[in-house]
Amino acid sequence: MRRPRLLVEGAWYHVTARINHGEMLLDRDDIKDLFLALLARAKRRYRFQIMNFCIMENHVHLMIQPAKGESLSDIMRWLLGCFARAYNKKQGIYGHFWGDRFHSSILDGLRQIAIAFGYIDANPVKASLVEHPWEWRYGGYWHDLIGNWEILDPSPLWITNLPCLREAMPQLCAPD
Repeated sequence: MRRPRLLVEGAWYHVTARINHGEMLLDRDDIKDLFLALLARAKRRYRFQIMNFCIMENHVHLMIQPAKGESLSDIMRWLLGCFARAYNKKQGIYGHFWGDRFHSSILDGLRQIAIAFGYIDANPVKASLVEHPWEWRYGGYWHDLIGNWEILDPSPLWITNLPCLREAMPQLCAPD
């Protein structure tokens, strides 16, 4: 029997979802664009904020805060389920896409938020997909730079007061 998910109203979460068997099914731009489109639809369907995100080739990261009365589980069930169905339809296949249920951890305090924020930004650099995190079109840093607020929410005032959050990323990111 699996443990119940810890959900706290008003909390920020670092959520990850991994593809079945670690396959690189998110390696094509059109597939990552499909995930972005469904994430934008989820934001119209549910009330939540995204502080940062990253779509990698075999997993995704979200820093998400459901609004009062919204369920993280409902949001993620809809997003991941719709994406799996759309992917399978596009590829003409059927079966599982995601390897397991999504993982979530509550970000308790500014330090944990800062570490998760930097870790998410650093993912494509660590995977040698880009040299700098702002170059990754499928991450929050790039969307923040171009002012695309369809998915990413403008950073709350308290985050902009953290000293050089993105510039401090190497010091804040825990090694893998």
